[in-house]
Amino acid sequence: MRVVALVPGSIGDQILFFPTLDSLKHHYPDAQIDVVVEPQSKAAYQVSKSVHEVFAFDYKDRNSLADWGNLVGTIRDREYDVAISAGESWFVGLFLWLTGIPTRIGFQGQGAGFLTNVVSVNTSQYVAAMYHDLLEPLGIQTPCPELAVNILKPDVQWAQEQQQRLDVSDSGYILVYGSSGQLSQINGTEACYPVASWQQIIQNCQQKQPDLPVVVIQEVGDGSFVSSLLTSCPGVKVIATDDVGKLTAFIGGASLMLTINSAPLQLAVAVQTYTIAILGSVDPGRFLPNSEKFLPIKSISGKVADIAPITVLEKIWGG
Repeated sequence: MRVVALVPGSIGDQILFFPTLDSLKHHYPDAQIDVVVEPQSKAAYQVSKSVHEVFAFDYKDRNSLADWGNLVGTIRDREYDVAISAGESWFVGLFLWLTGIPTRIGFQGQGAGFLTNVVSVNTSQYVAAMYHDLLEPLGIQTPCPELAVNILKPDVQWAQEQQQRLDVSDSGYILVYGSSGQLSQINGTEACYPVASWQQIIQNCQQKQPDLPVVVIQEVGDGSFVSSLLTSCPGVKVIATDDVGKLTAFIGGASLMLTINSAPLQLAVAVQTYTIAILGSVDPGRFLPNSEKFLPIKSISGKVADIAPITVLEKIWGG
């Protein structure tokens, strides 16, 4: 069986779709599974254990009819048996109909008239479980598995080398992701946690646990953010990589992860690193599984910036 899944959204969205792909591969081990994702999200599949090939396509409105036509041709040439759409776009539904794929599965909504199997979307549940419901028309009704990733041996070795370089191999470390760049699930002011708040949190951690280093993830364009932390919090260490596999391995070695809503949050869940998630308007139950390992802090106002550092510190120290 040949399957293609159309999964719009960020790197974090792709990670949340992994359980659906893993379940499909488990129940149909001989299936060849391909995905069509946005260019900036293609990197997520460096840590997927179930996908054969990844196609990049920008689902935004700026695509021309020629772009869609080229994708139709690419999909038709591969003669897929099943298509699964994780979005609710009218145009994507039409696109799938044009490909001639015999089994076309998607959520109830715009474009559902072009599908052969329509699934009611339950937006009140964990996003990974919501995606997993798309497998019901294929006879898969097992519970949604936990997020899981495939970390390659070279990435593990790289992470170990970085831990040695930063002198955190024996002590463990608190890992911080506070950017709003490519790895962020939500871009904009809602996702930005103020540098001053991070400074207070890190300084308190350094005072209470001086033997537990704090490591900050640096993205492209993070220079000002990281420089401010280094100035106010001497001893902070920095890790920089744009490779999802390497980043995942490094997250897996952390004692604790502090992060905004982001791809690193989902990667931390997948590798079972204890995590405190600083969230704005999103429902924690949508982005985190029910587990004592993953603790959300949701802003009352809906803005991440309004979460007081003391609130985060109380969660860290169990207050």
